Amino acid sequence: MSFGERIKEIREGFTPAFWVANISELFERLAYYAAFASLANYLHQSLGFPTEQTGVLAGIFGGLVWFLAIIGGAVADRLGFRRALSAAYLILTCSYFLLGSIGSSWMGPLRHAVPLYWLVLGILMLPALGISMVKPAVVGSTARASKENVRSIGYSIYYTLVNVGGAAGPYVASIAHRHMGVQNVFRISALCVLVMFFVVLLLFKEPATANDAQTRSIAQTARNLGKVLANPKFMLFLIIFSGYWVVYWQVYIGLPLYITGYINPHADVELILVTDALSVICLQIVISYLTRAMRAFNAITIGTVISSVAWLIVAFHPAIWTAVLTLFVVALGEMTLSPRYYEYVSRLAPPGQQGTYMGFAFVPIGIGSLIGGVVMGVLLHHFGELGHQPQRAWWVMTGIGLATALALWIYDRILIPTDAPATSANK
Repeated sequence: MSFGERIKEIREGFTPAFWVANISELFERLAYYAAFASLANYLHQSLGFPTEQTGVLAGIFGGLVWFLAIIGGAVADRLGFRRALSAAYLILTCSYFLLGSIGSSWMGPLRHAVPLYWLVLGILMLPALGISMVKPAVVGSTARASKENVRSIGYSIYYTLVNVGGAAGPYVASIAHRHMGVQNVFRISALCVLVMFFVVLLLFKEPATANDAQTRSIAQTARNLGKVLANPKFMLFLIIFSGYWVVYWQVYIGLPLYITGYINPHADVELILVTDALSVICLQIVISYLTRAMRAFNAITIGTVISSVAWLIVAFHPAIWTAVLTLFVVALGEMTLSPRYYEYVSRLAPPGQQGTYMGFAFVPIGIGSLIGGVVMGVLLHHFGELGHQPQRAWWVMTGIGLATALALWIYDRILIPTDAPATSANK
């Protein structure tokens, strides 16, 4: 097939719903990563939380989203992606606005009535309600609105646009933090998702194909959840893969605290964090092309190894430039595995259950964030504040990642997930 024929195939392979959903996801990711890039240091420096509590709170913010995605995916199948996305963006608007208003005078009575830790914890949990429906709905739309011959490219486009938002978010946060105050980072996030609420209402048309069976009832939705939970091999895969996310989420949990605490307290952390997503924007399509013939499981395992060893760079030589280089290598691993992971899980989903299966696909991300936040908080306190050897925290993280890669290799040699098509899901 010529290059021109391939471009035509891609152009005709996606319905408008694919582009609307993925562009809205771009702005949702901008809002999310703007908030996440500023969150750890906001909690630690502005609100005065100790390192261990900061890790826990940041981990909850990043993690609860993905647990609720199990329910969010089922809700998206039940409501339809258009209604699910509209409701999600409205919830997110309110959530980010509250997060940026914790220190406002109008919240004074609430701050005095509720201990600050529990107030912040409650507010940090709110965005999860919205994002839990956005992610399965967008990935499900990508599956439904893509023809089979361009679906792999569709997931690469999805992941590239996610990272456009992921790069723009910390950059916007850097500007807002420096010129408007950190609290306005979260208000800008609220504005972004409010605009997407109107975009979905006006432009998004529910995608469907002849092979998609619609979920008809709450009972059917519950049965769909039960079918996934009753697949022990698939659930084991999700648990093992969580180790990758324990390591990856240190981009937003451990590294900001490490940079300001042990490298340069005045560093523009949000701008440094742009490195990861910007690398994906520039190289995702190239990496996807270079790894196109690689088996999905091989790509997932190799990507895990690459992202894990990356942390040794900043561990052996703590500096701003090594932090940037570390993020670049983490991104190489991320680019190798992520599109293939989503493709792998989507091919396991029976007709009409894309949202449910993709909801479960996000569970490892949630487990990784929750565990990663707790573990890194303890590690930085133990090795950094007490032992004055904070670099050892990164040695532990690398060990966790390499153990995950080994477990994936063993799993791939011994077990095949129930319902995995032998000729497609495992290629």
